[in-house]
Amino acid sequence: DESMYYEHLKHDGTLPIIGVNTFLNPNAKEFDASNADEFEMELARATPEEKQACLDRVQAVPIDQEALANLQKVAREGGNVFEELMETTKVASLGQITDALFAVGGQYRRNM
Repeated sequence: DESMYYEHLKHDGTLPIIGVNTFLNPNAKEFDASNADEFEMELARATPEEKQACLDRVQAVPIDQEALANLQKVAREGGNVFEELMETTKVASLGQITDALFAVGGQYRRNM
């Protein structure tokens, strides 16, 4: 309830947060529901070639199982996970690191 209340205050501007909900672009067109069909917004989309190039780059990164195993070991033993993360990020993707840590620690559950 408290989190929802906070988000509501932040969204409607009642709770101003610098850098989050206080900036007004002086060059932006004002959105009005009555002229929604004329409202123009430029969208930037990656081409299929750009998307494929990104996938190819990610798949080309060699998976270093030893680095992932070391990260899991440090996490299990309560060591300096951040230091090991800095080394592991050199040879593994975010998804691989996330999967490795998930295998050791399980899913995050927020305390209520």
